[in-house]
Amino acid sequence: MIKLLQSFLLVMLTSIVFQTYAAQDDKPFAEHKVVLQISDADPTKQTLVLNVANNLVKAYGGPDKVDVEIVAFGPGLRLMFDDNGNKGRIKGLTDNGVRFAACGNTIKKMTSKLGHPPKINSQASVVPAGAARIIELVEQDYILIKP
Repeated sequence: MIKLLQSFLLVMLTSIVFQTYAAQDDKPFAEHKVVLQISDADPTKQTLVLNVANNLVKAYGGPDKVDVEIVAFGPGLRLMFDDNGNKGRIKGLTDNGVRFAACGNTIKKMTSKLGHPPKINSQASVVPAGAARIIELVEQDYILIKP
């Protein structure tokens, strides 16, 4: 049963990774590219990272002018849990072009500790490794901000 669950998760992760990479092409004319890191379980920091994303979209005149991705790993993955109190804000930000990436490595670790995979917000894409995702984006000229 565990092997079946692991196989299912691997297939799901792979398909979502391709969706995440494809999303980058949605904003080829964005003047600013920003990746926001959340690696802290503190609800105040989670609110702050969402506020920063919202403020960036407003400051630069909308989602076509700025490309924002929030990457969560380690304890910060809790922001991406489906039952997180910020679920409505995450949906609103997604509607304004902000992307959310959840670390697959952290999901695996939490799955082994919890005995079941955490339910991740449907607005988030799962990437193999959150830190590696940040590096990839920085290599593509995204500015890293860790509120």
